[in-house]
This record gives sequence, C-alpha cells and structure tokens, in this order.
Amino acid sequence: MRKVLIRVAALAAAVTAVAAPAVPTTAVAAQALSFRPLSYNTNGYNWGGYAATGSGFTSVSASWTEPNAVCNSTNDLYAPWVGIDGYGSSTVEQTGVATDCSSGSPVNQAWYEMYPASPVYLSLSSYPVSAGDHITASVTYAGSSRYTLKLTDSTRGWTYSTTKSLSAQRTSAEVIIESPTGSYPKFGTLSFTSATVNGSPLGSYGPVALYPSANGVYEARTSALGSGGTSFTDTYLHQ
Repeated sequence: MRKVLIRVAALAAAVTAVAAPAVPTTAVAAQALSFRPLSYNTNGYNWGGYAATGSGFTSVSASWTEPNAVCNSTNDLYAPWVGIDGYGSSTVEQTGVATDCSSGSPVNQAWYEMYPASPVYLSLSSYPVSAGDHITASVTYAGSSRYTLKLTDSTRGWTYSTTKSLSAQRTSAEVIIESPTGSYPKFGTLSFTSATVNGSPLGSYGPVALYPSANGVYEARTSALGSGGTSFTDTYLHQ
C-alpha cells in the first residue's frame, strides 16, 4: 500500500472532550492508513493480541503503558487498541494510540476509527502522548447503532470521548496491536492490563490468540493470558 501523508481536520461537533482543551486543532501529518479488520495474506496476519468471538458484544476495555519505540525505518507504524468487530466482520469500532515513524522519529498520536471510515487523529497539542504514559481505552455500544469511544491518558490528565454511529454486527471484541504497514518499530514489550469484555475478564470468553507475522516470520509474540484473564503481553521480535 502506498504511504500518503495527510493532515487531519478539526473533529466533528459530536465530540465531547473532558479535562482537556475544548476542540482539537489540526493534527500533524500522519500516514493515511486504516487500522483494518483482521486479514491474512501471503505476508501473514496484521493483528497481534486477543479476539473474543460470539455475538452481542457491548463493551471492551484495557489499559497499557505506552512503550518507548525505536524506529527501524520511516515505514514503521503500529498501534495498541481496543475495539468491537473486525474479526470475521467488515467493520471495526476502535480507539488507541498510534506510533508513526514517517518523520524518521517515533510520533505517538491518539486516534479512533469507525472502519471503513478513515481514522481520526487527535491534536498532538491538546491530547499529547509520550512513552511511559498510562493509557486506558474503551469502546461501548450505546444502542441504536451508536458507539462511545473513550481514551484516557492518566499521566497527562486528559480524557477524550466521542459517540459515533455505524451499522455493525458486534460479533467480536479485541485487545490488539496492529501495523497497517506490516512494519513494526522496536517497541520492546507492551503489557495490557485490566482487559475486560462486557464487564468480565477477557479470558472468560476463550479468546483467540493472534501473532502478527510477515513473510513467514513472526514480528511479535503474544503471551498467554494472566491468571485473572485480564492481562497479557505482546513482545517485539524482529522485522
């Protein structure tokens, strides 16, 4: 997929911001690449983490500490996120933090996406994210095809929330790392904690473990779930 640089316009009026400046301004350049439903091709899977499957999912949430990423190339781009749908369905309602290396250095930027619509990147000045920040993300079905996507950086003291409409199946819920370019920066080990689905531990749903790979080589390793069913790690291996 060809990389394109875009600038994201101010967010729609439906957005509600808490403990942060009122409305995000235009964000810095970010790669115009969507965080897509799970796919497999000759290069491998584009997701790592866990996906719960079934029907009628209404919420998913998880927390993590943003890793200190090191860029291998300007093609590197990845994000931890939580979402509903996308594992066996054509939409994903999701939010997280992307690390983009297109400038030559890692840039962390909060975002949400109601795929197949393009991702919306939040203002770097209003919603900054740095390595070491504690992030909590959630997606909640609000009824009548509406979804509330919420992201909190408790280290920086901001919370962002928006409610969007999309006709979706709600047949899966995920806690994921993904690289739309298939190229991960070195991120060490990312630990997901407090991972819940429908208010219960992620492990209660017997979720499927996913391991991102390219050209037959694993790019990251997903650990087993912790004893409480709410924690696991993804560890960078190599490109």
